[in-house]
Amino acid sequence: MIYFDNSATTKPYKEVLDSFITVSSKFFGNPSSLHSFGGQAEKLLTQAREQTAKLLGVKMSEIYFTSGGTESNNLAIKGAALRNRNKGKHLITSSIEHPSVAKAMEQLEQEGFEITYIPVDDTGRVSVDEIERAIRKDTILISIMHVNNEIGTIQPIEEIGQMLKAYPDILFHVDAVQGIGKVPLSFKNNRIDLCSISSHKFHGLKGTGALYIREGVKIDPLFSGGNQERTLRSGTENVAGAVAMAKALRLSMANGEEGIERIRKIQTLLRDGLKKIEALKIHTPIQYSAPHILNFSLKGIKSEVFIHALEQEDIFVSTTSACSSKKKSPSKTLLALGVAEELAESAIRISLSFENTEEEARTVIQVIEKTVNQLGKVMKR
Repeated sequence: MIYFDNSATTKPYKEVLDSFITVSSKFFGNPSSLHSFGGQAEKLLTQAREQTAKLLGVKMSEIYFTSGGTESNNLAIKGAALRNRNKGKHLITSSIEHPSVAKAMEQLEQEGFEITYIPVDDTGRVSVDEIERAIRKDTILISIMHVNNEIGTIQPIEEIGQMLKAYPDILFHVDAVQGIGKVPLSFKNNRIDLCSISSHKFHGLKGTGALYIREGVKIDPLFSGGNQERTLRSGTENVAGAVAMAKALRLSMANGEEGIERIRKIQTLLRDGLKKIEALKIHTPIQYSAPHILNFSLKGIKSEVFIHALEQEDIFVSTTSACSSKKKSPSKTLLALGVAEELAESAIRISLSFENTEEEARTVIQVIEKTVNQLGKVMKR
């Protein structure tokens, strides 16, 4: 099997699974319990928080465990909006955010908030100047993703952060789910107030994630309950998941620049091979793009048909984001880039991990070329 759908989810590392099983079987006490068995679980949770914070270059008190990227994004955006609505009801985001951000914004609009959606250029990048022009006296939050989950464009987070230093009352949220471990990002140096991560994107387990909340930033909780996670995220803590996530983050970041360069080399190999196929158009930009994502369209071939054809060769890729792939609608991101609807309906996303190889990439190029030729002949009949 060749698995090239790592932006949807990654295969958990064996060490991560071992950690989860060990904690689940030997330290299954409730960390909120008063007895020593619960205290052992609480100690492990604290250690996982400390390790996660150290790896991300932030304070332990700034890490809040969640169930993943969707919850982290919702908690950051809705929590910040509700907490600061007395200061204003205007929020700014981009036109190509992940559904967990876009839908959260839509819900807030129904509650009387106003949202400005910043357009992107033909590479999928927002303009810092356009964001600044959109700022109003009642602007309370700006939410921009770090790496686009469909085409891999890297947004100018550092430049936005620099610009926002002149606007200290506006909170800055970054959805960093797709970039962690593959595109370096300093939470501290980029004036980021809130940042979301999800474990299963870097070889951790599904259902675990975290939200970074800069010290001093106040947001409202979304859940009512036992006041876990310092009152911001009620619910019995997933100790085993948090421990496993800390390990996954450490193992992923251990790949460092060498691992990132290895993925970039595979992406370049794929790009060079695929661009020779006449019926194929690559959408992922060369500049300002993540090393692990390559998005392209197949003229005259529906993406769903193509994906199932590759499955027959034991190759797994995807269409848009996994959250939207079953809707069978054109990619919202590609339409925002100005891509024609017909091409947007035939988009394919290849996404890599540190475990993929150049040999796999060469095989995929050959199979894609063969499949395009076969399907092209069928479509012409």
